[in-house]
Amino acid sequence: MSAEVHFPEAGFEASEPAPRQFGQNFAAAALRGGSVIAFAAILLTFALTAPYFLSIGNIGNVLGQSAISGVLAIGLTIVLIAGGSNVVTGGIDLSLAANMGLSAAVYATLIQLGHGDVVAVAAAVATGALIGIVNAVAVVLAGIVPLLATLAVMNVISGLELVLTQNTVLPASTPFLSLLSSADRFGIPVLAYVLIGFTALVAAIVQYTPLGLRLYAVGEFPEAAHAVGLPVNRLVAGAFIAAGVCGGIAGVLSVSYLSGSTTGSGEMLLPVVVTALLGSVFSRRLVPTIPGTLLSVLLVGFLVNGFQLLNISSTLVSGIQGALILIVVSATTLLRRQEG
Repeated sequence: MSAEVHFPEAGFEASEPAPRQFGQNFAAAALRGGSVIAFAAILLTFALTAPYFLSIGNIGNVLGQSAISGVLAIGLTIVLIAGGSNVVTGGIDLSLAANMGLSAAVYATLIQLGHGDVVAVAAAVATGALIGIVNAVAVVLAGIVPLLATLAVMNVISGLELVLTQNTVLPASTPFLSLLSSADRFGIPVLAYVLIGFTALVAAIVQYTPLGLRLYAVGEFPEAAHAVGLPVNRLVAGAFIAAGVCGGIAGVLSVSYLSGSTTGSGEMLLPVVVTALLGSVFSRRLVPTIPGTLLSVLLVGFLVNGFQLLNISSTLVSGIQGALILIVVSATTLLRRQEG
């Protein structure tokens, strides 16, 4: 005899009363619809008030400026999918911004020492992957809660970056970096194409392959995943390593955008967390998805860009981002608590 285990549909239980399920579905639909309406309202408001907001050049600039945070947010989304989107007990990687900073410093250092782009890129990506491995070991083998494990790793990485750079900016210039920082004949930055291509590649893997389905199964139904024999620990560890690789790639993009390393990588953490968490409201079941993260990247990018065009202090953006985290996490937590 053989037993077959099925993963249940999120938000559905056979014994659940119809009125309750209807209320949950309505609340979820309202949250998704409200997010789309808010996105459209932001675009409409800035289109009517900010000069050149909807021009091709400005849209390309938003995509280019969002490439670094977008790659980091996609890495965090992979961790959220595999570890569960509960930010306290589930998957989270607070070391991604610091990862980007150290990877950028490694890249710039090797360029200054006379190494070529191939060596420098490989070292930056390897640095990011190594940080991901450290996170995976801390979470999977040591059993430390991801929130605390990645916070500790973040502090260690930040210290290593300060030692490597002596708290100074390390300039770097190569033909490859010049290519990444250039634009096409329509004024659209190459980084915009990098963001779109990278998102399409990761989305194809995570959303449409058996590996991606296993990541969702592990994150949403860990006990059922164990029951059917999925390698839960390896999948979770792989998610952290993939996120680390994203941090390394973002470090290379950062050097091309800033023409060197940066000492302010920690400031990227809040926007990245906002983007990854906000992306879940663009999905049908309020779960993290790669396309949802891209929409969230664009929402935050256009918000910042609109403020800049209207000469409104960008410091307000941090307050708005904090409010978005509170709203999204509170709403999704309440909905899932009702489902339980």
